[in-house]
Formats: sequence, structure tokens, C-alpha cells
Amino acid sequence: MDSKNKLSDLFHNYKISNLFRSLRARIFIIVFLTGLISCLVMHYAIIENYEKRAVDVKTSEVQTQLRILANHLITAGYLQDTSSEVIGSELNMLANLYDGRVLIINDDLQVVKDTYGISEGKTIISEEVVRCLKKGNDGITSVYDAADGYIEITTPIIETKSLEEGDVLDESEPKEIVRGVMLTSVSTENITTTLAILSRKATRVELIVILIELGFALIAANGLLKPFDRITSAINDIKAGYTDQPISVSDYLETEHIVNAFNQLLERMKVLDDSRQEFVSNVSHELKTPITSVKVLADTLLAQEEVPNETYRDFMQDISSEIDREDKIINDLLALVKMDKKATSLNITAVDINAMTEIILKRLRPIARKRNIELTLVSSRQVTAEIDEVKISLVIMNLVENAIKYNKDNGWVKVILDADHQFFTVDVMDSGIGIPEDSIDHIYERFYRVDKSRSREIGGTGLGLAIARSAVLMHRGSLKASSVPGEGTTFTVKIPLTYVLTDNSQVKAKKM
Repeated sequence: MDSKNKLSDLFHNYKISNLFRSLRARIFIIVFLTGLISCLVMHYAIIENYEKRAVDVKTSEVQTQLRILANHLITAGYLQDTSSEVIGSELNMLANLYDGRVLIINDDLQVVKDTYGISEGKTIISEEVVRCLKKGNDGITSVYDAADGYIEITTPIIETKSLEEGDVLDESEPKEIVRGVMLTSVSTENITTTLAILSRKATRVELIVILIELGFALIAANGLLKPFDRITSAINDIKAGYTDQPISVSDYLETEHIVNAFNQLLERMKVLDDSRQEFVSNVSHELKTPITSVKVLADTLLAQEEVPNETYRDFMQDISSEIDREDKIINDLLALVKMDKKATSLNITAVDINAMTEIILKRLRPIARKRNIELTLVSSRQVTAEIDEVKISLVIMNLVENAIKYNKDNGWVKVILDADHQFFTVDVMDSGIGIPEDSIDHIYERFYRVDKSRSREIGGTGLGLAIARSAVLMHRGSLKASSVPGEGTTFTVKIPLTYVLTDNSQVKAKKM
């Protein structure tokens, strides 16, 4: 049972993790949370704004009535004599109207009137009352206590002096004298009740809006991802082999970018598939030709009796040449396969490029002399780089050997070595037959030959440039060609001075 529970928990956790990785789920959550947060913010803003506005309106309304009542108190001399029933009735009516309490406090901080009738004759010390006595109208305060549900208001009772005929104006005496303070408590129960009703109604509206948002979020998530579903379906059809046509889903700019990238990949895969078929065909043809020649020569010898030694020797030399040609094709194919392997390791060392190039040219000069071709090295500076010496030697050797083979008698081959702070370059220039413009883009294809008859005559396999390009790309470099038919060709190799290890490359480095 424990193992079943563990498997169930693992499956549950896996489903939850996949759910949160889903773009559809994320869009749904984002849309829903956006609407929900907006509702909550609006709810809070409306309720808070209403409460503040209602308190301000009620405070202003009460203060207006308190100022009028304060004038009545001064006129009736209520602070000195509280026996006036009219004023008492007004105070009680005001207290009952607002379900509150009114305290009349004189300038000695004594309570002369309390509508509750419990604090009369007592002394009250309150910061708000003292401030109001000192500052008059500037000391008016109102405090809202939301927890207990009331507003406390202090209103000064001010006596204004008037000049009678014959009185002399004394600038030092104040015109307005604060005789006392009205401390009024006003209930906010109606505001609280209204807030509760408003909050309940707002909550019901929010629930309806949330349900609508849930539906909208589901529709939006599914609608927004429909183009991606069509892309997935189209890719599955291509994967299943039902079609090989390009995909077209241009609903969004993003889907258009994805589709364009996939179509380019699809086209690239078609090209690779065609290239693979052509490669297999070419390999079959190239390997079969020497074998056929050997068989024809052998059958010819077997069909003759008492073959002269000279004839026998000539036939055997031809057979040996065909076997050497077969061996060269196989070796080049093996070298190319090794270059194509992603896991191929590079033996990176710090190499003197000048010395390495000089050694290569020294090996090839005897071949150049046979056709009186001048082979020279022009070195602009001393160059040391981090490379796989064997592979880059093979690159330069292939390029220089091709420059000699496809050159004119009494021609020249020039190798120029240079470098900057990031790369070193090797230019292999010749005065050869050149390459037609329409063939430049194909010369790196396997078994491709510009002049097939001449290539077979000089022993080329059509794999040298493919091998050279693969080795250069392994070093994160570039190999480019430019040519003028009948005048010559220039190959330019550009390779970083420092090899940068990437996640996909495996390098075996040696310390010098």
C-alpha cells in the first residue's frame, strides 16, 4: 500500500508540475488574477472613498450646526447661567438627532453641561479642548474613531467684542475671546450600516464578475493558443509522414516567427535528405568504379594465355593504381566521417603557425617542381594559435595541394599568413584554371567536381574541400573562396587565435 501511495503522490506531483509549465494554464492564471486584483482594488477604493466622504460630509454638517449653537450660547450667556430651557432643548435635540453627546466646557475646563447628565461640574483635561481654547477657530478638530463608531468634534465658543459710541480702539486687546468649548460626539452607526450594505452588494457583484472572469480566462487561454495548437498538429502530420509541405500559421507575429524557423529547418532537412541520397549514390559510384576497373583488368589477364611479362606488369600497375585510388577514397571517407561526429575531440595545443605552414610547403614543393610551379610563403608576422595541429595541417595541405593540381604549368601558388588580435588568416592563391561562378557554392559538397574528367585524371576524390571545411568549422572558423575562371582562385581560412570551449565540444588540451 505504501508503494502505491508513493506512486500516486509522484503522479499527482508530476501532473501539478506539468500544469504550471503549461502556457495555457499560465495565461488563464494571469488573466484571472488580473481581473480578480482589479475587482479587489475597486472594492477597497469604493468602500474607503465612500466612508471617508460620508464622514467628511457628516462632520461638516454637524460643525455648521455647532457654530450656530455656539453663537446662541454666547447670546444667552449660557456659560454663566445654564438654566435656559431653550438652549438645553437645543443641545438635547442636537444630541438626539445625531445619537451622540454634547459637553459644554468653560474656559476653566469645567463641564457646565452634559447631555448625558453625568459629567457636569467635573474638570476635563483634553489635548483637543486645550488647543481649541488657545487657538479658537484655528484649533477646531474632528477625530473619526472607526472602531467605536463615532466622530469627536471640538468647537470653540467665541465672544466677539463690539465697539460702542465713545469707546477707544485698543489694538492690543483681541476682538474675539474664546469663552469655552463644545465637545461633541456624533454616532456613525448609519455610515457603518450603509458600508455593510454596500460591501455586501459589492461582494455579490464581485462574485458575478469573478465567474465571468473565469469564463473569459478559459476562452482567452484557449483562443490565444489555438494557433500554437495548429502548429503542433501540422508538425505531427509532418512527423507522421502525411505531408512534407511548409506550415502557414500567421495569426500572430510570434507564430509567424516560429513557423518561418520551422519551415527553414524543414527545407534544410529536405536538402540534407537529398544530399544524403546523392552522397550514397556518389559513394556507391566512386567505390564501384575502381573495383570494376580491377575486375576488367583481372578478367582480361585470365582470358589470355601465355601473357608476356611486360603486358602482365602493365596490367598489374593499372590494378595497383586502381587499388590505391580505392584506398584514398576510403581514407578520405573515414576522415570525413570523423569530422562529422559531434563527439570528435580536438587535441588543442599552442602551435607556431609559421613553422607548421613552412613544413607543409616543404613537403609539397617536390610535387610543384614537377610542373615548374613556384610555391612561396609570405608571412606578415609571427603567429601562435590554439588549434588541433593535425586537422589544421590537413586543411592547409588540401588547399595547397589542390592549388598545385589544378594549376597551369609554369604557374605559381602563394600562401599568405597574417593575424590580428583575434584571428589568424591563411590565404592560398594560385594562377590556376579557376572555378566557374555557378560552382563556387557547391565546391564543399562531397564528391562534387568542377571538371570531373580532370579530377579523375589527377586522382582527386572530391572530398578534400569537404574535409577542410569540417575541420575549420570545428575550430569556429570560416573558409571562403573567390575565383576568376582562367586566372586563378583564392581560398581564405580564418580561425580564432584562442579556442573557446563550448558545451557541445570536447577538447583534449595539452600544456606546452
